[in-house]
Amino acid sequence: MKQNKRFLIPAAFAFLFIILIVILKTVDVGYAVGLESKVGLSHLNGRAHEFFGQSEAWYKISEFTGFTAIACGGVFALLGVCQMIKRKSLFKVDREVILLGCLYVLLAVLYVLFDKVVINCRPITAFGESAAEASFPSSHTFLATVIAGSAVMLIPKYIKKSVLRYILSALVCVIGVITVIGRLLSGVHWLTDILGGVILSCFLLSLFFAFTGKSEA
Repeated sequence: MKQNKRFLIPAAFAFLFIILIVILKTVDVGYAVGLESKVGLSHLNGRAHEFFGQSEAWYKISEFTGFTAIACGGVFALLGVCQMIKRKSLFKVDREVILLGCLYVLLAVLYVLFDKVVINCRPITAFGESAAEASFPSSHTFLATVIAGSAVMLIPKYIKKSVLRYILSALVCVIGVITVIGRLLSGVHWLTDILGGVILSCFLLSLFFAFTGKSEA
C-alpha cells in the first residue's frame, strides 16, 4: 500500500497537466494584442508576454543550454551501453539506468506527440524560423528539466567524491534553470507553455522517482 502511494504525486501532476490543456482550449481563447497566434487565457498570456518581452540573445542561450542538457543525457546513455557491453547482457545493466532509458524514450514520444497535436502556437515566429510552430508545452523546458532532474537523482550513485558530486549536481541544475528562464525571456513561448513544461516535468520526474526509489520498510 505504501509503495502504491508513491504514484499519487505523479497522478496529481498528470491531472494538473490535463486540466491546464482543457483550460487553454476553452477559457479566454483569442489573439493577444499584437501577437500572431490564438491561445487560451489570452489576456494573462498577452500581459505576461508584454512584461517579459522578447530577446534573441536569451533564445540562443536557451538553445545552447537545451542541447547541453541533451548531451548530459547522452552521458548516461553511454554509461548504459558500456555496462551492457561489459556485462554482456541488457538485463545486467543497472536498473536505474534502464529506467532512465525508458524515461528518455518517453520524452522522445512526448516531444513528437506535442509537435503533432497542437494545443497552441508560439506568440511570435521564433528567430530564424519562417512560421509560428506548436509551442505547448515548451519542449526545451520539459526536456532540460527532466534530464537535469533525473541526473541529479543518479549522480550520487556513480560519483562518490562529495565535492565533485555537488559540483556536477549544481551544474546540471543551473543548466535546467537557465533553459526554463531563457525560454520565457526569449518571448517565443507563452507563459502557460512554460508552466505546462514544468508540470509535465514534475509528472515525469515524480514517476521516475516512484520507480527508482527504495521501498519503505
